[in-house]
Amino acid sequence: MFRVIGTFVYRMRFLVIAVMIALMAGLGLYGLDLGKHLSQSGWFDPTSESDLGARYADKALGRDHTSDVILLVTPPEGTRVDDPEFGKKVESFVEDLIATHPDIVGRSDPGMYDPFLDQQPQAKKALQERLFTEDGRHAFISIGVAGEDDTTVLENYKTIEPFFSDIPERFDLPGTTFELAGLQPVAGSMADGMDKDIHRAEVIALPVVAIMLFFVFGGVVAACLPVLIGGLTIAGSLGIMKFLATTTELNIFAQSVVTLIGLGIAIDYGLFIVSRFREEMAEGYSTQAAVRRTVMTAGQTVVFSATIIVAALACLLIMPQGFLKSVAYGAISSVSLAAILSITVLPAILGILGPRVNMLSINTLMNWTVVPLTRRFAGDERADKIADRFSGRMKSKKEIEEGFWGRLATWVMKNPVKTAVPTVLLLLALIIPFGSIQFGGISEKYLPPDNPNRAAQEKFDEYFPTERTEGIKLVIVYDQTSQDDQNKLDAIAKRADQVPGFTNKFSDPDKAQFGSYDEEKYPNIGVYQVSAGLQDRNTAAEAIKQLRAIDTEGLTMYVTGTPTLTQDSIDALMNRLPLMAVMLVLVTGLLMFLQFGSVVLPIKAALMSALGLGSTLGILTWIFVDGHGSGIANFTPGPLFAAILVLIIAIVFGLSTDYEVFLLSRMVEARQRGASTTEAIRSGTAHTGGIITAAAAILVVVTGAFGLSEIVMMKYIAYGMIAALILDATVIRMLLVPSVMKLLGDDCWWAPRWMQTLQRKIGLGETVLDDEPDEQRDARAHRAVSAGTVVAEAPTSVMKAARPRTAGAVPPRRGPGGDRPGAPRPGVPPTSLPSRSGPMTTASAPGAQKPGAPTPGAPSTRAPRAAAPSADARPGGVPPRPAGPVPPARAVPGRVGPSAPPAGSSPGVPGTARPGSRPATPYGRRSRPKSDRPDTGGWILGEGGIRLGDTSTGDKDRARPTGTTPPPAPPAPEPPAPAPIPAAPGGSPLDRRPELDNDRLRPLAASVTPENSTPTTRGRRSHGPSPLDRGLSPDATPAASPRPGTPAPDGSRSGDDGSSRRRPRSTDRHARSEDSDDAQISVQELLKRSRSEQ
Repeated sequence: MFRVIGTFVYRMRFLVIAVMIALMAGLGLYGLDLGKHLSQSGWFDPTSESDLGARYADKALGRDHTSDVILLVTPPEGTRVDDPEFGKKVESFVEDLIATHPDIVGRSDPGMYDPFLDQQPQAKKALQERLFTEDGRHAFISIGVAGEDDTTVLENYKTIEPFFSDIPERFDLPGTTFELAGLQPVAGSMADGMDKDIHRAEVIALPVVAIMLFFVFGGVVAACLPVLIGGLTIAGSLGIMKFLATTTELNIFAQSVVTLIGLGIAIDYGLFIVSRFREEMAEGYSTQAAVRRTVMTAGQTVVFSATIIVAALACLLIMPQGFLKSVAYGAISSVSLAAILSITVLPAILGILGPRVNMLSINTLMNWTVVPLTRRFAGDERADKIADRFSGRMKSKKEIEEGFWGRLATWVMKNPVKTAVPTVLLLLALIIPFGSIQFGGISEKYLPPDNPNRAAQEKFDEYFPTERTEGIKLVIVYDQTSQDDQNKLDAIAKRADQVPGFTNKFSDPDKAQFGSYDEEKYPNIGVYQVSAGLQDRNTAAEAIKQLRAIDTEGLTMYVTGTPTLTQDSIDALMNRLPLMAVMLVLVTGLLMFLQFGSVVLPIKAALMSALGLGSTLGILTWIFVDGHGSGIANFTPGPLFAAILVLIIAIVFGLSTDYEVFLLSRMVEARQRGASTTEAIRSGTAHTGGIITAAAAILVVVTGAFGLSEIVMMKYIAYGMIAALILDATVIRMLLVPSVMKLLGDDCWWAPRWMQTLQRKIGLGETVLDDEPDEQRDARAHRAVSAGTVVAEAPTSVMKAARPRTAGAVPPRRGPGGDRPGAPRPGVPPTSLPSRSGPMTTASAPGAQKPGAPTPGAPSTRAPRAAAPSADARPGGVPPRPAGPVPPARAVPGRVGPSAPPAGSSPGVPGTARPGSRPATPYGRRSRPKSDRPDTGGWILGEGGIRLGDTSTGDKDRARPTGTTPPPAPPAPEPPAPAPIPAAPGGSPLDRRPELDNDRLRPLAASVTPENSTPTTRGRRSHGPSPLDRGLSPDATPAASPRPGTPAPDGSRSGDDGSSRRRPRSTDRHARSEDSDDAQISVQELLKRSRSEQ
């Protein structure tokens, strides 16, 4: 599927970009007014007893608006609140407010308690006793705000809020202080704080993240791409959330959480995609192949990672609170959208940019500015060092595995017990503070201490303790026609008075309210409500338990009120938390098994995530409950909001499993390539250590911007994510995971056979790519073979090449006898095994084993070659070269056949790379640009010319050499023209491999050698130039000779001196040192001349 997506995205890249960006822009415009459609509700459990009682009371008595707005009045020094002149001026303000907003405020509807209103003396005195302090220094006015739900009430409050500014100046009350407390001012401050959080994230986080990405990628263009995906994700998420808000109720807090999670995850995904694309481009793939391979590897991992996070967030849906459901809906949409954009828009943009993704890089900047200045003032040597440091080359796999993360993994695996035990003890120590966790509900304490609304609310609670806005209410349903039921009401209220911890009595007649539930349908059902305030909110749980244990004598009683709603919600969360934990482990474990095919890895991942999660909760308890650092972070320590705790559990578990997936993906990829467990651990850690650390650092920056929030709830999430990211990306992933996997050994990959069969049938699993088939290139290669012409695969530019030499220009052999490189040994029958092209390596020490060299004593597998023709048959009368050994054969990693050290070398010296491995060449690139196909039908250019690589179909029916060479051809006229290239065993005359310039990845026209031979040392003359060098026909082939290390006819061994046969690279990378400087000829021209003479 991902191959299809990658191919489609590349082919339709312009259309994909246009459609997706237009769609995201449309969703962003549609969601601009999202805040108007969000709700203030959803904090409590709608299925609880307290919520049911609140609904009974609201229906019978109407919504209680007494706590909507509390206007706290403090007169100037020397004035009392019961001063008649002062009261008249305050009352003029109230009358003006009612006249200005008659639809929002009113004395009877929605209700108002005004102690300054001129009314009957007895009623006024009773009201002033409640609303004035005893010392006459403070008073308050209760103002109800119209609205049937929390969202409407808050919107109406926002409308009248400006009217409360500059009251002393407008109403001639100098020195008088007016402060706003109550539910709506506190809720409005929280809503404003959340809006500021989103703006802060956009202003602070995005630029800082862009700068970090610039240093991660080393370029402006690459750094901007993840930020672009993050912006598109947020825009699209806002539109989706607005659509959801029209169909269901979404809490206002969800917008900030969605921005936090969506932005961070989208940037992380963009980082992984861009990094993999640059890696594929550095490996030499074409832009189309790199895009497809990126989607098939990193794209699949991103989608699987998003699935893990979505599954973790979906577990929040089992919780009853609308707040958690709102966050789950929004976060699921943003994470899913981030994954979709990362495998569609981002690869399409990369397909357009191609190599230009590295434009405007820091390397270019340094080479334009610092290097010239250094060369001028500090000398060439210092400038060359700086230029090499900023050459822009990608590190090879060997350099990566020998880097910091590779060395760290090696050290950890050498000391697994010494690493694992202290790490586990450290994490367990961080969990200890979690034992003192306390849970609470949302309150004004979630605002910073210097917030004016919070300060006003705390003053109100201090000055008027019996009028607290968070009282516990008893709602009793009774029969209005029964006198016995009415007598029971007073008895129940008196029993409630015996419960300690309240500021007033439930039996106070001034606090009693009566109402009818539904006069039309249920005229006999009445509702009775009394309330009392708690002295200490932390004792709410015990007080509620005792109230519910009261004997109600057959009547139905509901204990409700804000403290009860909060406690019921906490109990519901704690009751369902075990189920949520089991679902998290089972769902993520099942997905990881389907991806990796192991039972042990998901279990290990769950344990690691549990350790990280427990440590995170311990850190949060130590900070927010115990109060460490509260002064610096500007918050008041107190109980944790239980719903936020559950949210943190889901987010942290999803993120920790997410990073585990990225780490294990590279380990499993290395394992499937044939690496041992130790090698797989080292490879996975080395290749993902830097990228996971960078991703975690970027997410820390995004969450850090929200950590500056004024809302303590946002601090909970931000600090929790920061702690989890730091622990997970460093201590757990880079220390604990490698050490535990090392201790487990090969058991890491274990699963029952039936489960492995199930996993294979489902078809999931890591996509491990080596070389993909490319039908177009393969077809062109076969057309070249059939037509006998050179196709566009060969280099088309004119390059400096070796001019065909005359016969007299052939240099003499340095050693005794032998044939040119690549000549088969005598007595070796032809082999039917297809040759495989791959990166070349050369033994670095004399006598070292050559990759693919035959084992001493093993039967030969090559056909003998006939003796070379005499000097008469050679153009120009060149005498035949004396017999002798040929240079050492070039080692081809992965070649089929036995491999053993040649005679005279130590048996322990490694000779070949692992099959399928690609040893790094200078500058961290391969020796040739790869297409996205296996090594079949590809161009192979070596020291002897160009050929098409053997294919599984083209070579099966082709006649193989019989071991003898054809009779010599007649001498060519002077000057001699280039002769055709002799056919390699089992291949066509074009059976050669291009050797590429490592700087520009272009074939070297003069660097040609037959396959299965060893190139000569570039600092010396080769033992025998190829036909392209000499301009000879394939018939003028000298006698074959054994390979280095094998006895020659005279008893000597070639290559025993250990001298290297390769020449150093010429300063002109397109020509050898002995070539004439004025010879400009392309490889195609050389081939044409060869074939014209055939």
